[in-house]
Amino acid sequence: MLSWLAWILVLGIVIFVHELGHFLAAKWAGVYAPRFSMGWGSPLWSFRRGETEYALSWLPIGGYVRMASKEDETAAVLEGGGESGEVERSKHWDEHSMIPHGPHPIPADRWFESKPLYKRVVILLAGVFMNVVLAVGVATGIRLHVGDVHRVAVIDTLIADKPAVRAGMLKGDSIATIDGVAVASWEDMFATISGAAGKPLTFGLVREGVPLTIVVTPEAQQAQGAAGEPITVGRIGVGPVSAATRTPISLGRAFVEGWDRTWELAGSVLGVLKSLFTGQVSVTQLGGPIEIARQSVAAAQEGVLQLWGLIAFLSINLAVLNLLPIPLLDGGQILLQLAESAYRKPLPMMVKEWYARIGLVMIGALFITVTFNDLKRMVLGWIGA
Repeated sequence: MLSWLAWILVLGIVIFVHELGHFLAAKWAGVYAPRFSMGWGSPLWSFRRGETEYALSWLPIGGYVRMASKEDETAAVLEGGGESGEVERSKHWDEHSMIPHGPHPIPADRWFESKPLYKRVVILLAGVFMNVVLAVGVATGIRLHVGDVHRVAVIDTLIADKPAVRAGMLKGDSIATIDGVAVASWEDMFATISGAAGKPLTFGLVREGVPLTIVVTPEAQQAQGAAGEPITVGRIGVGPVSAATRTPISLGRAFVEGWDRTWELAGSVLGVLKSLFTGQVSVTQLGGPIEIARQSVAAAQEGVLQLWGLIAFLSINLAVLNLLPIPLLDGGQILLQLAESAYRKPLPMMVKEWYARIGLVMIGALFITVTFNDLKRMVLGWIGA
């Protein structure tokens, strides 16, 4: 039962960390932030502490930090209202507070637009930064927990009519050397074989205490690289015994490998985006909220580490996608701020309105597309197609 709540945990953590970044940066910059919401739209439940209302809103596919902005009416449709005097007054109203929680006007120096460019960019980048921090932290934690896992280089399973069987390997054979180089673990052997497609390898085996030599040529197979690109690897058709040893690693090494893993995941996201633009990947293959929920449930059923691994992937995924120069996303808003700075005055309101509307249409179209893909997969799964 708890595994079915995993998608709430996964999305909740990723979105909360992103919005927390915006919120903390806004506080640092002195921008008035009257609402911090998990979910879009009007709040279902909320409480107020200080000048900020903390809310759970009715559309559970995102979150937002409401900031005092004079040019934010389109976003206000998603976020449940703006800071103008015409909005419905807050249910946390008191006579000593600023709009929308009270009658007092927002001071001129508390508006987003009143801040210098670097502070506005920091606010917009803070969500992405926090998602990167979360991904690196989770990846580091996973590496620290798992440590170095080594399986002994002993064959347990063989696939019929594959190079190992044809060369005469048997279950229980222990691999001591490959081309005269000592093999310390199954992982060492696997790496050597993977990089030797079509190249004869001389295996030094121990079978029931007796050493012998067998030459095996790994066959070429297609696989996916870290960024989703097709690569050719060598395989001989063997599987290891389940016994493994685990040794701890240092925090420093775990951080370095967690950092590398995070950017490897970011590269895979960029690879998918590139494939979309070049037509190698169809939009029909994209997943949305339902697919995320399905993967969350599957990860939770596999174990806690798999669930945290999904959180790291979705966190860096959100960071990369938010940097795209699409209106309403962080990247699009940064582009707008830079354009206004270069223009040396606010862009015409009509330009900003159309910019925001285009972004709203793009995001809406993407949401509809991925949701349709999710529903199509569900229906095809039910009918067994």
